[in-house]
Amino acid sequence: MSSAPSATAADLPKPKPHYNPEEHRMTIGEHLEELRKRLFLGVGGCMVAFVVFMIPSIGEHVVYYVCKPLFIALARNKVSIQIYFTDPAEVFMTYIKAAMISAVTIAGPWILYQLWLFVAAGLYPTERKYVTKYLPLSIILFVTGITFLYFYVLPLMLEFFIGFHIGMPMNLGKEFGFPQGGNGSPPIVFPIVDSDPVNPTPGSVWINATTGMLKMCISPGNLRVLPFGSESVTTPMITLATYFEMVIGLLLSFGLAFQLPLVVLALVRIGILEIETLKKMRRIVYFILTIIAAVIVPDVVTGMVALMIPLILLYEFGILLASWGPKNGQALKS
Repeated sequence: MSSAPSATAADLPKPKPHYNPEEHRMTIGEHLEELRKRLFLGVGGCMVAFVVFMIPSIGEHVVYYVCKPLFIALARNKVSIQIYFTDPAEVFMTYIKAAMISAVTIAGPWILYQLWLFVAAGLYPTERKYVTKYLPLSIILFVTGITFLYFYVLPLMLEFFIGFHIGMPMNLGKEFGFPQGGNGSPPIVFPIVDSDPVNPTPGSVWINATTGMLKMCISPGNLRVLPFGSESVTTPMITLATYFEMVIGLLLSFGLAFQLPLVVLALVRIGILEIETLKKMRRIVYFILTIIAAVIVPDVVTGMVALMIPLILLYEFGILLASWGPKNGQALKS
């Protein structure tokens, strides 16, 4: 009876090479040189994108699409579709800000890549593995948050706030002792057209039914929009800078709020909380998320519920992520 052949050295699994951090250690001068190189490449890419967005045909579209939810909300509330500015340089500075934010957004992956090349040199292989594993998910969650805000939450929120009026009577003649009723002069009737006339007569006034704007022709080829308010004594007068700052703040807030699954995952990985504890805290967390959604979007019927449900799902997704791997700090010890 022949014996089984013994395993040779070539058949045995090769041991993994030991990672020695001293072999990859850099001097302070080398770190500074590497940092200078990555900053130059990252900022250079951002500046190229900034120059592109400063082109009027591109930058104007960025400002328009940021303001588009506001225009939709104003039109639905039958208010003049205009946004105001109080400082002579306000429009130009907003244009610069829009170009800068767009440049950072477009060049963001390139900047993160350069930052990663600098930071990765000082990380252990296990740490690099976790960064490369969850960084794409973080970017996807951030983009999902700002997309969800722009296309759904922001229009609902703006429509609710602009349409919210204090219950004051519009006809104050009786309270001030002015005569009521009577056979006065007939009201002026403006023509309602689907589009602006091709060659309007100077001095003519009309209502564009498509845009809801009241327009007047000053001279041939010179049109003006006549602003008008709401049917209530309270009417919106929103400035460009104020609106732009609000939108940018909300975009960042939603992008960061959608990082909730990774926050839950980190709490479990570090060992601060256990998965069973997170499951037992569901009612408390749901209540807190409901309050957050109600503060951001007070429209209970649609807006608040539309924001509350994704936040709850993100919390559950974080628990699911934490349950897929090592728990309670084991990942950091390995």
